[in-house]
Amino acid sequence: MRVEGAEPERHRLIQEALKERPFATVRDLLDVVGASPATIRRDIAKLHQAGVIRKVFGGIALPEGAHVQRMHARPFTENRVMNVEAKTAIAMEAAKLCRDGDSLIINGGTTSFIFAQMLARRSVKIFTNSMPLAAWLWENGVCHVTIAGGELHREPGVVFSSAMQDPDIFASKFFLGAQALGPEGMLESHPLMVPIITGLAKRADEIIVLADSSKFEMRARYPVLPLTRIGTLITDDRISEAHHDMLTNEGVDVIVASVNPPEAE
Repeated sequence: MRVEGAEPERHRLIQEALKERPFATVRDLLDVVGASPATIRRDIAKLHQAGVIRKVFGGIALPEGAHVQRMHARPFTENRVMNVEAKTAIAMEAAKLCRDGDSLIINGGTTSFIFAQMLARRSVKIFTNSMPLAAWLWENGVCHVTIAGGELHREPGVVFSSAMQDPDIFASKFFLGAQALGPEGMLESHPLMVPIITGLAKRADEIIVLADSSKFEMRARYPVLPLTRIGTLITDDRISEAHHDMLTNEGVDVIVASVNPPEAE
């Protein structure tokens, strides 16, 4: 028979579990808390109601607006539950830039994933290295899809092989996310993303970065693209004036998406 600790201690342990990784499943918490799944779910409901954590599909995450600075990249499965409202607003603005007949490159990433879902029924051609996106479009889309060749790298959810030549494609627009943004440009925490992004950037007329405002507060180790290489950046309305000016001073066209647009009168 499982002996469960006191509720305050369980709640403390659950919150501690989010300090280093801002997403955890109930299965993860079984080992951390040492309680039954039913007890953990009740604890999650209470903490969610108190605004301390956020209950999401499959587990828990940090509340909206909270983030942990860290130098390593989150797996795709963790990152997809972060800042969902902002990512969706950004994706909607990105979809407005696409026209029927466009050939697009869409890099792996959670904002890009949401954006591409909006194009699933559109008459566009999509080249992607994102395995989750390719699988979703296969089941739900009618658009033309080309998948990158190579090995599956599960943590970032992309397909790539350094031994293969650059893909024989050309697109009008290259849409991609970013791990972090700063004066030095766009940065990534996973070294694999550097050759992937720099290679694909050569294959498109325009580079469009989809990055919620939290990315300006993040840190990452590997510079990928300078700000001068970014044609357009779409972010949310929580971006600071300083960060907005940093982009426009380098010639970046900034589109600000309203996360909670005012209702029509």
